[in-house]
Amino acid sequence: MPLLELVDVTKIFRTPHGEARAVDGITLSVEAGETLGVIGESGSGKSTLGRLILRLAEPDSGSVVIEGQDVLALGRGELRRKRRHWQIVFQEPFASLNPRLTIRQIVEEPLIVARMGDRAERRLRVLATLEEVGLSADFMDRRPANLSGGQQQRVGIARALVTNPSLVVLDEPTSSLDLTIRASILRTLARLRASRGLTYVFISHDIETVRHFCSTVAVMHRGKIVETGPTRDVLMAPQHPYTQSLISAALPVVPYSAVVGSTNSRGQMS
Repeated sequence: MPLLELVDVTKIFRTPHGEARAVDGITLSVEAGETLGVIGESGSGKSTLGRLILRLAEPDSGSVVIEGQDVLALGRGELRRKRRHWQIVFQEPFASLNPRLTIRQIVEEPLIVARMGDRAERRLRVLATLEEVGLSADFMDRRPANLSGGQQQRVGIARALVTNPSLVVLDEPTSSLDLTIRASILRTLARLRASRGLTYVFISHDIETVRHFCSTVAVMHRGKIVETGPTRDVLMAPQHPYTQSLISAALPVVPYSAVVGSTNSRGQMS
């Protein structure tokens, strides 16, 4: 059984000018331990899809099943309890972090919501998770404004991982970072994927990042998936004209394999 399965998921936004199908009848599945890359231009619907997976937005139709659980059938209280297993890392790290809270408070918050552990146990878990993403205990009492963009994103990753989830949606997690910091974050994510057995849905417009980080890929265009399959197959020999145009339009960059490392058949960096 796939860890994540979507069947005919649709999300319609209604405007004064009519209806816009941000997500239009998407069906896909993701196996445990897999990293699915979702690529497409801005406005293709990929971020909306990520929010629908975690029920941060409500679809108009279709089904979302995670670990055998029908997400759309969950009541509010049950959904809150289940969310500890399904987390998200947002695109803009600073915008997603409460500037009034310390780093400890930010990372601890999901534990409080999930009612996991007492104060002492939560502190130890926060400390261990920060260290896991490359931040020392010195960061516990700092605030987001005192951190670099890369450090802020590491806090966002720690917040997502502190409840020990099985599925993490990564919504453009490195797009605002320069190449060197981006590569460092990707190496951290790859290491955590291996050590924790995580399943990722990696949303990105950066084909090179997806090429070297993801085991499978789904190409979105105007709310639909137009092509999907193993990353190497899709990006080396694209069949759909839109995928071909995306690859042709991609700007040449420093090869990620030279900065981050290569990947094996499951998209795991070496």
